[in-house]
Amino acid sequence: MLIVDDELSIRDSLRHWFRKDGYDVAAAESGPDALRQMEGEPFDVVLLDIKMPGMDGMEVLRRLHELSPDSVVIMLTAHGTIETAVEALKIGACDYRTKPIDPDELGRLITRALEERASQRQRGKAPGPVSGGKPPAEEIVAASPQMQEVARMIDSLAESDVTVLIRGDSGTGKELVARAIHERSARHVFPLVAFNCGAIPESLLESELFGHERGAFTGAQSRRRGKLEQADHGTLFLDEIGTIGLRTQVELLRVLETKEFTRIGGQTSVHSDFRVICATNQDLEELVAKKEMREDLYFRINVFRIDVPPLRERAGDVTLLARHFLKVFAEKTERALTDLTPDALAALNRYAWPGNVRELRNMMERAVLLATPPLVQVKDLVGLGATLPTSARAEAPLAGSLAESERAHILTVLCQCEWNISQAARVLEIDRVTLYNKIKKYGLRSE
Repeated sequence: MLIVDDELSIRDSLRHWFRKDGYDVAAAESGPDALRQMEGEPFDVVLLDIKMPGMDGMEVLRRLHELSPDSVVIMLTAHGTIETAVEALKIGACDYRTKPIDPDELGRLITRALEERASQRQRGKAPGPVSGGKPPAEEIVAASPQMQEVARMIDSLAESDVTVLIRGDSGTGKELVARAIHERSARHVFPLVAFNCGAIPESLLESELFGHERGAFTGAQSRRRGKLEQADHGTLFLDEIGTIGLRTQVELLRVLETKEFTRIGGQTSVHSDFRVICATNQDLEELVAKKEMREDLYFRINVFRIDVPPLRERAGDVTLLARHFLKVFAEKTERALTDLTPDALAALNRYAWPGNVRELRNMMERAVLLATPPLVQVKDLVGLGATLPTSARAEAPLAGSLAESERAHILTVLCQCEWNISQAARVLEIDRVTLYNKIKKYGLRSE
């Protein structure tokens, strides 16, 4: 979604609202800025203000219609007239709304417009092959037979609305698989709403899922749409599904079967048409045996199962992924790194990868910051037992207490970063103030 408006308050409020609804939102403060962004990547939805200094919304609409005729464009203005509305619709706008904007009403309008566009596409042209469609937000990079089988299963689900359960260890890429399924389905023009069930306290879980009405409880100052409602016409991805309590499981099962629910504090039943994809790193059968998961919910979500293998079982993928992440982060940081040394690749392939692909990704992101172009070396791979700098060996033994280990690791990174505090803080994934406090606490110093 692209929001085009010269008023910062309107851009920020709409951006905040629709991001909560699961949209990937960009903003532009002028017509030329909007057209530049449209040239780089077409948008599914454009919210376009009419009255702007310089190039007004009507001129933007004319040019935008040439750049991306499939975009759903909704005109916004504080000074609406019948003449401008008719003209905007003739040029190609989908609809027309006057300010102040009701986000709920606008959201329903966008949903209907996207649904109609998807219907028109289906009537006008059959979908092309998966490889020629819209790619997922982040590419699945793999060549191993195990992951090729996962890719085959993803493709087999493209034309189906079947419920999917993705199993795999932490960091294997379960959400990436869910996004690939969504992007290859007919629902891809609507949001994929991802929700980590284990990240929310049980007391807040129902409000997050079902939403609430104003005044439903202390602090509920306005009506809020929950994840179930936000996923209307799209896909609901429930990560860590095994962490949901039994009470919420009952309510969730009812919604999955009927697609209807009531917001907390509300009286009106809400219908939401969504596909369900769940993920877990737990043994759900064991949870059922322990009566910690309802058996009927387990059978409801376990219709089609995809097992994502751990990285240690994906022979050949480590090298492929390491080079992929190197390219991504080298381009992002504008560092002239082209490859890894043979020793570095051998070290990566010997490692057991308890954190799986997520751990490899983080390691390569740090290595790109530490390496001296053009190659990443073993010493740049923090966490693989690389040889410590002389100063680190002398001052920080690796064995001992947690504090000693932390001191050793911080000093290792500081030495490798040549005491560049900003760079070391990025590698350690802490802020500069925290790093300065650690340096003071452990009495670290450069030689």
